[in-house]
Amino acid sequence: MKLVKKDFTKDGAGWLKLIPEVPEDMWHAYNLIAAGDTLTTTTTRKVKSESSTGSVDTKKVRTNLTLKIIEVDFDTSVGVMRVSGRNIKENRFVKLGAHHTLELELHRQFMVEKECWDTVDLDRISQACDPAQCADLAAVVLQEGLARICLITSSMTLTKATIEVSIPRKRQGLGSQFEKARLRFFDQVYEAISREIDFAVVQCVLLASPGFTKDEFFEHFQKRAVQAEDKALLASKNKFVLVSVSSGHKDAIREVLADPAVAARLADTKAAREVRAISDFYKMLDDDPDRAYYGYNHVARANEAQAIKTLMVTDSLFRAADIPTRRRYIALVEAAQDNGATIRIFSALHVSGERLAALSGIAALLRYPMPEIADVDDGEDSSDDEVDGARGGRAGGGAGAEAARGGGPDAAAAD
Repeated sequence: MKLVKKDFTKDGAGWLKLIPEVPEDMWHAYNLIAAGDTLTTTTTRKVKSESSTGSVDTKKVRTNLTLKIIEVDFDTSVGVMRVSGRNIKENRFVKLGAHHTLELELHRQFMVEKECWDTVDLDRISQACDPAQCADLAAVVLQEGLARICLITSSMTLTKATIEVSIPRKRQGLGSQFEKARLRFFDQVYEAISREIDFAVVQCVLLASPGFTKDEFFEHFQKRAVQAEDKALLASKNKFVLVSVSSGHKDAIREVLADPAVAARLADTKAAREVRAISDFYKMLDDDPDRAYYGYNHVARANEAQAIKTLMVTDSLFRAADIPTRRRYIALVEAAQDNGATIRIFSALHVSGERLAALSGIAALLRYPMPEIADVDDGEDSSDDEVDGARGGRAGGGAGAEAARGGGPDAAAAD
């Protein structure tokens, strides 16, 4: 997503202009735009005109519309986002107050105005406009004298650095020149990795090359990290997966990702972490139910005691049409974050998010048991089957929680 311009402050009113560039941006837009916001963009409209002879002609015209949003819809099957609302600015082709539904288009600018830009909005903009923040997979593809450092998201591969060094052929009498040039090449690749890859975000680095170049570079990489006393890089060496490919060009990344042997090592991505987090919650219901709570009131009470270790929330709660409801969940997330909790925001379209939504959409793992919270009346609406199962797990352990889980391993596969 390209951020064109913005004029707002946190928790204040204002606007921003964005251009969606890839299909994934439509999902970000869906989570950003809500009922009550104002949207301005260009759209097509059928216009009828009558000639002096009485004949009626219908044609499509492109016009600029400003809508007060009533409803937002996202079609997951085709990745299309539709916005419905009423026109609030005079327009040659659309009457003031007329209802209109439009689709956001790739590569076409839109402007969103809100009365309040909250923390969740700012995080969503940051993720959408800086894909590196959500790219938890990286790839280093190299061959003699050529290397590319890439970050991989669910919809794109971003080339962050390209390193090219002329390396002479290893011939008798020129061995020292070859080794010096190769060492210079490896050093530049090392520096690019340390500069472009954030190991706090990236969970796996695919190191791929033909032959033994990858192995020789990885040995050099570890030596350089020891010499530089770079603890972050040394601590991340287990994140590297060495893979053989046919070439050192960018296209080799597809070859790597298609390798079934690599797939198992890519489990520590965002979707997989969400699956593990919700599975950990249900396991806690079995093992120590006084440290696992769901529903707004239960979770809010735990947060008051600064007891939350991990807070899990579905993104659908931040799209609530009722503004006070949306704001109370945002306030709870901000407070838990201030208290040191790890925040996991689940996509409502993933299986893990669906399971969390069945438990009111919010749940927490606690640092220590708080049995007194169980007596609080939560009053949250949830799926009866799932909630009854979870409550059974709290009261009596294994059977109830197992019923609530609904087949954990399949969830990971579905995500």
